[in-house]
Amino acid sequence: MTQLDVNLFDYAMLFVYFALVVTIGVLARRAIANSEDFLLSGRSLPAWVTGIAFISANLGAIEILGMAANGAQYGISTVHFYWIGAVPAMVFLGLVMMPFYYGSRVRSVPEYLRRRFNRPTHLWNALTFAAASVLTAGVNLYALSLVIEALLGWPQWLSILISAVFVLAYITLGGLSGAIYNEVLQFFVIIAGLIPLVLIGLKDVGGWSGLEEKVVANSPAGAAMFDSWGGTGVGSWTNPLGDWIGIAMGLGFVLSFGYWTTNFTEVQRALSAKNLSAAERTPLIGAFPKIFIPALTIIPGLIVIAIFPGFGEAGSGTTFNDAIPALMNHYLPNGTLGIAVAGLLAAFMAGMAANVSSLNTVWTYDIWQTYIKKDRPDSYYLRVGRVVTVVGILIGIGTAFIASQFGNIMNYIQSLFSFFNAPVFATFIIGMFWKRMTPWAGFFGLVSGFLAALAFQYLVGPNVAYFYSGQTFDGELNAQMVNFYGAIAAFVVDAVVTVVVTLFTTPRPVHELKGLVWGVPDPDAGDPHEGYVRKWYESPKLLGFTALGIVAVLSIIFI
Repeated sequence: MTQLDVNLFDYAMLFVYFALVVTIGVLARRAIANSEDFLLSGRSLPAWVTGIAFISANLGAIEILGMAANGAQYGISTVHFYWIGAVPAMVFLGLVMMPFYYGSRVRSVPEYLRRRFNRPTHLWNALTFAAASVLTAGVNLYALSLVIEALLGWPQWLSILISAVFVLAYITLGGLSGAIYNEVLQFFVIIAGLIPLVLIGLKDVGGWSGLEEKVVANSPAGAAMFDSWGGTGVGSWTNPLGDWIGIAMGLGFVLSFGYWTTNFTEVQRALSAKNLSAAERTPLIGAFPKIFIPALTIIPGLIVIAIFPGFGEAGSGTTFNDAIPALMNHYLPNGTLGIAVAGLLAAFMAGMAANVSSLNTVWTYDIWQTYIKKDRPDSYYLRVGRVVTVVGILIGIGTAFIASQFGNIMNYIQSLFSFFNAPVFATFIIGMFWKRMTPWAGFFGLVSGFLAALAFQYLVGPNVAYFYSGQTFDGELNAQMVNFYGAIAAFVVDAVVTVVVTLFTTPRPVHELKGLVWGVPDPDAGDPHEGYVRKWYESPKLLGFTALGIVAVLSIIFI
């Protein structure tokens, strides 16, 4: 990335943005009276706020730089990460799983596993989630530092430290509320920064038809850049994402549902909603912008190929990760450039803040309060939450340097998802629908699924991906396929071990599963809607099936 020509006006825009970020944290601090206010926003936020925060928490480094890079390198097939790999799982979370989470009044995903299974299952999930949180936070922090270093000229170590300080300020001050309200602000800043790039770029290349013509002419992939399902045949795949089994089952089912339905970083936003109706609608409201975000991430990647022949290829002096900054440098005048840079910074800060705010909740409630210091005053756990926030960001600084050792952060993050999210989804979905599943089946299923993903990633997958394709592909293509099949392996091994262990161990009595298993309601839970009368347009089914319908239409158009 070449350094952008920012001037005093651009720096002024950045100063205003960062001032707003800290101010929101200070204002949110006034509403914090106990640990639940700090860690779960007192379960008081409206659906539109939690819905925007839900999607903004995901709109981080991978979404902006990673998806634009994939758009430049792979073209339209990148939409699978959105239309197959996100929206269906978000709808499932809203319609099926939120009643279990919110209705049972659990404070985290690990807490649900403790109540459904046992303490070893709970502790394993809490510890692995904490590890995943700090590793993922490091990815966002590293990506943020790259942008600051390249666009503003600051050294990488200084960029990492300054980025961490601002995230630390508004989370430590305002807790989850500070993070969520900042995520709402960041969402609109991100959109304001990306929309001008798309509109100006499309006009410059002659609209969609001109874009298609120029990309086909300039890209080595040619017409395949606009073919989302081409080359996905089993045994002879040429699509950069692998074959249709890996895309549909690995990405579309295991990784997608594992991330969106059991990753507490996302679920936490819904749990902060003011009632069950708002909690159910949180991921469904977030699904609508998610449908159209490809227009702001993938299209810029295509525009770069259209206006810069050879972009990202060996000897060009650029990489595909430079797509968004290159467009900013090419099209945006000063002032607007400052807003766009603020949008990039906002994206990475939102991603890291989401990781840290979920880490402090899980560590405080699921590890510290449960296993280390029990029965302390609530003010004590509020202080623990603040301390863990500081420690989490300090560890995130360290994991940012770990992330810097990987040439492709997209592959790195997908491998983390296959290790940590895929086994949890298998255990969770089986335990939620199968009353007979035993507590020890939950534990051994999680552990075996994690080990299976690890083994597939480093021992089996690379060789299988090479020989299975029948062709020589670069490491990135193989790595993506390994991630998808590694997730499938984790899910299958987890499920098989779960069934086997269940057959040889004793299940919990049904009366202990009230409100935790499908078909076993809890008559003492009360009304989770808390007297709220839902309007017709707030119907979760209406929102969910409308989102799926839009995805179906767009998938047919871009097939």
